[in-house]
Amino acid sequence: MERFVSIGGDAAPPSAVGAARTAMMPWVVCLFFAWGLATVLIDTLVPKLKALFALNYAEAMLSQFCFFLAYLLVSVPAGLLLSRIGYVRGIITGLAVMALGCLLFTPAAFAGVYWAFLLALFVMASGITLLQVAANPLVAVLGSAQGSHSRLNLAQAFNALGTFVGPLLGSALLLRGGLAVPANLAALPAEALAAYRRTEAHDIQGLFWGIAAGLVLLLLLFWRFRAFDNPVGAQRAAGGTASLRLLLRPRLGLGVLSIFLYVGAEVSIGSLMINYLMQPGVLGLGAAAAGRCVSLYWGGAMLGRFAGSAALRRISPGLMLAGCAGVAALLVCTSGLSTGLLAAAAILAVGLCNSIMFPTIFTLAIEGLGEDMPRGSSMLCVAIVGGAVVPVLTGHVADQAGLAWALLVPALCYLGIAGYGLLARYRLVP
Repeated sequence: MERFVSIGGDAAPPSAVGAARTAMMPWVVCLFFAWGLATVLIDTLVPKLKALFALNYAEAMLSQFCFFLAYLLVSVPAGLLLSRIGYVRGIITGLAVMALGCLLFTPAAFAGVYWAFLLALFVMASGITLLQVAANPLVAVLGSAQGSHSRLNLAQAFNALGTFVGPLLGSALLLRGGLAVPANLAALPAEALAAYRRTEAHDIQGLFWGIAAGLVLLLLLFWRFRAFDNPVGAQRAAGGTASLRLLLRPRLGLGVLSIFLYVGAEVSIGSLMINYLMQPGVLGLGAAAAGRCVSLYWGGAMLGRFAGSAALRRISPGLMLAGCAGVAALLVCTSGLSTGLLAAAAILAVGLCNSIMFPTIFTLAIEGLGEDMPRGSSMLCVAIVGGAVVPVLTGHVADQAGLAWALLVPALCYLGIAGYGLLARYRLVP
């Protein structure tokens, strides 16, 4: 029988636990980078698939819907699995599933049909869900409880580094030929249309091959740490009903709602950003140039998380969350009501405000959960399904009223998050 050593508990000598923490933390940070890169590539994939399959905004947002649907369907089972196999083995499982999803882009590209891409996105997102459920609480316990907000913000800063690199990579590999399609695309014979789509999809599969190779390398690195783990809270593992009961705790329940709103707002803006900046009334850019500008949106989040990691050592997390969310709502409204450079600058600056939101909401919500932390983490990851629901709603508004009015949806989401920050700051949510 293999020997388990607790990463976050007292089952091992302090020297063994400390050595495991020191050796593992850099690779955990790499995880955050990897899933940030993979997740944000969807922002450049959305306009590519929209043009390739002649989709409207609501249909194109099904890419985000299928990706983030995985958080709804997989998070609770992932939390239960984590309770039985531990953080590290949960990460190993997540990396394997995520790599499989990346490899599924090859048959999707060969088939040249939209639903195959949606399936590949769902599988890849299922792996990312497992990683999120395991890695976020793991970072929280790899050190003192007092430093958990700062530590998770630092790890999320590397996640934001991945989201900064992602649009640059996606623009270079997916949008380099622009979004123009043959004028008679719809009139092509079925075989010719399928052949055209297979050719255009070739760049997509090559990009995800590279990601899959990196994920396999990370899996092999984490395999070395599999003995430095314990089944977290296995003695308390229960069904989904036990997880749902945790939502009766106001701090966790409202935290789940805030994660739903935050991810929905962030993904909605990121997904529409390229088409928004391409509008003549904003910047009138080409597809590749607009895609590169999206990196500024995610780059702001990266810089903000590095700065926020330090600031949260001195500023109340709830107050900082409320301030950032309130400013984000103001910037989104400013962009929607203006044109030209001001509209572009305001919407790109929202990324800076986004920076500390997810990790701060997460750590506020799981405070005091103790051995219920794996299930609490899984419920928070379920809420990431906001990235499936809110973008489709935003896309529907865009189809009906235009992209500027569609920004009202994420603005309302940010106002809800600001409210949670204030409730947490003044201890109104136990």
